[in-house]
Amino acid sequence: LSILRSGGPPPDGIPSIDDPVFHAAATVDYLGATDPVVAVEINGDARAYPLEILIWHELVNDTVGGVPVSVAYCPLCNSVTVYEREIGGEVLDFGVSGLLYNSSLVMYDRQTETLWSHFSGEPLYGALADAELVSIPSTIVGFGTWQAAHPDGLVLNRTTGQTRSYGANPYPGYDDVDASPFLFEGEVDGRFTAMTRVVGVENTDGSLAAAFPLLELREAGVVTAALGDEELVAFWIPGSVSALDDDSVSGGVDVGSTGVFSPVIDGQPMTFESSAAADGTVEITDVETGSTWNIFGEATAGELAGTKLDQFIHIDTFWFAWIAFHPSSAVA
Repeated sequence: LSILRSGGPPPDGIPSIDDPVFHAAATVDYLGATDPVVAVEINGDARAYPLEILIWHELVNDTVGGVPVSVAYCPLCNSVTVYEREIGGEVLDFGVSGLLYNSSLVMYDRQTETLWSHFSGEPLYGALADAELVSIPSTIVGFGTWQAAHPDGLVLNRTTGQTRSYGANPYPGYDDVDASPFLFEGEVDGRFTAMTRVVGVENTDGSLAAAFPLLELREAGVVTAALGDEELVAFWIPGSVSALDDDSVSGGVDVGSTGVFSPVIDGQPMTFESSAAADGTVEITDVETGSTWNIFGEATAGELAGTKLDQFIHIDTFWFAWIAFHPSSAVA
């Protein structure tokens, strides 16, 4: 408890969305193609959670594809996590505690009032101290990218039961690469500035971690790495703006979208490459068959069309947060 800090608001001062309302993707008229949304798909149920809403609420308690989940966004460390919220047969409802751990969101469950790290999914204090939340893959993408892949998906509605300035960014300029994180008291590994954007990933058992610096991934489009005996490939495409840059969420600089996958199909290692088109779009293909792949790890054209790569849980975040939670992390 001594390392937790008050972020200012009291418990539930930032209200979670507990009864989310959704509408069909085709009916959304207030999101631009590059407006960032959190993409979650479970058992064929594809949903998008706009950051313009999450930036004001930070937590959504939802059920996707029959699985109770929490979708959490922490603006201070610019990270999204999605967890199953059923433990021992009991479905938990999460709220925003008002506390920070390494300048990241601390959740609490209303059933036991246990405090949880949004970043790691681990309990920090309380009755469920021996439990751990199960992560669900998610990706921050531009709305246009998500809608093209999921035309029949559902989008979180602005009808939240609260009055907020949806579309406005209450943290303009917070993601400046030379800025300092709010209420962060730890040491920052000097390989990068605190607010450098990275893509963090762990191996399957969580024993090893690595960070892909976003600028380098953006330049390459595709980067491969290894964590122990597991091979990884990271993709980047343009088309999703930063929610924290401009006074409006939609007005931010294009930081793109990322995904991290296993580059193996039916035991066969695959090689991927990225190429830029004249219109600014990026195409990811595999060398072996020439099939085209999207940011969700699915082949959309070619011999392997319909094939999906196994996805690693990854997190888009700032360097200070990643290295605080993974002090032994390698840099890919």
